[in-house]
Amino acid sequence: MKSVFIVLLLNLLTIGSSHAQNKGYGLFDVELRRAALAQPAFTSARAACLAIPRDPAWSSLKPIDRLKASEGYGTDGAANDFAWAVMVLTGRALAGDAASEASLRDLLLAWAKAKAFSDMEVEYDAYHALKRALLPTVAAYSVLQRGLPEEHKRVLSEWIDPLVRKTDQSFEGDVDRNNHRYLADSLLMAWGAVIRDEALYAKGYDRYRSILAEARPDGSLARESRRGARALWYMRQSLASLVVMAEVAATRGTDLYDLRVGEVNLDRIVSYLLNGITEPNVVMAYASENYIPGGETDARRQDLGFMTKRNHGRHYMAWTEPLLVRDRAGLATKRLKALFVRSIRSERPLIDEFAGGNATCFWGR
Repeated sequence: MKSVFIVLLLNLLTIGSSHAQNKGYGLFDVELRRAALAQPAFTSARAACLAIPRDPAWSSLKPIDRLKASEGYGTDGAANDFAWAVMVLTGRALAGDAASEASLRDLLLAWAKAKAFSDMEVEYDAYHALKRALLPTVAAYSVLQRGLPEEHKRVLSEWIDPLVRKTDQSFEGDVDRNNHRYLADSLLMAWGAVIRDEALYAKGYDRYRSILAEARPDGSLARESRRGARALWYMRQSLASLVVMAEVAATRGTDLYDLRVGEVNLDRIVSYLLNGITEPNVVMAYASENYIPGGETDARRQDLGFMTKRNHGRHYMAWTEPLLVRDRAGLATKRLKALFVRSIRSERPLIDEFAGGNATCFWGR
């Protein structure tokens, strides 16, 4: 009987061409994943949830009132420690570590009661930093909410909700239609799914369709592929948000992975990224525009730093975990799997704000 249960669970988690009608918790079905992680077949995934130890010092992290515009190129990193603590503790709580669940609850409640991030500088890069902190916070809330008393739910939701809605801000420039906007809408969609707000959910759903509609037939995104040495960097960042949107939709039984608008679906965009990683000259036709390229001004020197872990243990290829676990047919998936095995798998667990946290814990097998 137990083996039958495990087979059934695996079938549900695979969710191939037809998606299970789940409860729409947000990034993933929390209860289904929690049940899976308790099974022997998911021992390695559970180990990934617990791979990073809980740091007692996280309970002393002081709430941040304000994130600011950064000087020059980059993003305010003042919330990095908070985001990392939330991502690690969320994975551990999902795997059943009661001490981490309590630490996560106390950390979020302390920041909520202090009204953290309430005095944001209204600049696009400050808001970008806020989105990066909020997506893991939304994932954390979805994991915690089952065990929270109503009063704690109210405190947290009354803190998170206005902050999430604040990110639905227009700055009258490219950031209103590039990867900054994609991240915002992936956040709005995830929170909308958690609290059953259809208008918020629709922000991400509609954005996903518009990204496909605006992509070139070769899978490149015009606003990202022109970014000089960081063309592939921002293509990858956009894909992370697309995958988050697709996963949120999947918990509600909607398949965005196979959605095609014109000649483009997600696989076409993935293929363009993979082509560029294999042969960076592929992107030169667009990257040579050299629009806000960052520190490297030679577009021929594509920044592939996203292929390795960054500071705080983050890995910007964490978005590949949910995409690969679906075991979809097609050349793009086969190529991505080969890249994953060759260059990424050994760096698990893959944890990143753009994927909402510990992606190996949330989706990996």
